[in-house]
Amino acid sequence: MQQIVVLQNSPEFQALNVQVISIARDSIAEMAPEAGALGITSVPVLSDPDLQVSGAYDVLQWAIENGEPSHTFVLVDGEGKIVWIKDYGAPDNPNRTMYVEVDELIRFTKANLEN
Repeated sequence: MQQIVVLQNSPEFQALNVQVISIARDSIAEMAPEAGALGITSVPVLSDPDLQVSGAYDVLQWAIENGEPSHTFVLVDGEGKIVWIKDYGAPDNPNRTMYVEVDELIRFTKANLEN
């Protein structure tokens, strides 16, 4: 959830005028206390226990061994079309990470907003 905090608090990322939504398999009961403790206020944190949303956005192709979605970013345009998708946490990714530097996310987001 630290990634959400950084994106929420980054003036540079906020200037892109995109809505961040965190989607996880965890229940709201599991996520809400941590979100509150971290001060997450402007990013919706959604529960996807049956993985329907994750499947609809095709992120399960990078799921880890237990079926859990990886650390994937999806940029969706105003018509609901995926314009950019990148997974950072898949086991076959040599640079597997669960945290992505905000400058990298800004660069990819800007590049795909302009297309």
